[in-house]
Amino acid sequence: MAPTRMAGLELLPMVPDAALRVVRTARNTAQKQATASVLLARSRAFRKQMRVVPRDDLIRLGSAGYGFWVVPGRLLGERSVCYLGGVGEDITFDLGLIARFGCPVHAFDPVPRSQAFALAAAAHEPRFHFHPYGLWSSDTTLAFHSPSHEGYISHSATNIHATGVAFDAQVRSVQSLMAELGHDHVDLLKVSAEGSEYEILRGLLADGVRPGVIAVEYAQPAPAGQGAASTASLEHAGYDLVDASVSPWNWKLTFVHRDAASRRAGA
Repeated sequence: MAPTRMAGLELLPMVPDAALRVVRTARNTAQKQATASVLLARSRAFRKQMRVVPRDDLIRLGSAGYGFWVVPGRLLGERSVCYLGGVGEDITFDLGLIARFGCPVHAFDPVPRSQAFALAAAAHEPRFHFHPYGLWSSDTTLAFHSPSHEGYISHSATNIHATGVAFDAQVRSVQSLMAELGHDHVDLLKVSAEGSEYEILRGLLADGVRPGVIAVEYAQPAPAGQGAASTASLEHAGYDLVDASVSPWNWKLTFVHRDAASRRAGA
């Protein structure tokens, strides 16, 4: 296409570029719609086959949207050991645990921006302890990939969104952290790790570590059947699924070990 002249100025041909942008936008929209349809079907299938064991002591702590988690109130107290993997920019659950039960919490996140946020937001609370590590099945260094959208804070060691590498960071197993922090058990483990949760839980079970309560987010999209397989592994290891909030893009599940009540009684 020849350039267009207007008032003595030569205008570059814009139509091809505009058309290309329209095509790209349409393609991305179609891909998102296709992914959403797949995830909707998967979430419905999981809800249909999951087995939830009801409890009458479940409480919801944290902000209404991003930051909430459900935990069993009778199994936590002032002496509870709480490991919270994944901070992002919301520690309402962390602070809610402290306020409700009086227990200290240990929060883990390798993202520098999360560290800056958490230390500022919890500057008034000495029972909040931040550790700049990611959780994993072993102690190593991993590449963390950028979020799906600019401005988001959640980075992924498993590259869940197929993005470029943003930084490298140290990751630790729960067993290793327990040894360093001097804990012989964990009462509550929360895992929100952008795709790393499957490997974290696999390593946890392989190491013989059995937290009384596990609250996990199975981030989506994930390979078909991965959430169901992880749930089955936890149930086989002695856990009951006691609460589930399952939407196409986000699965939040709470598991309680069948021996958790007797452990707390003997504490």
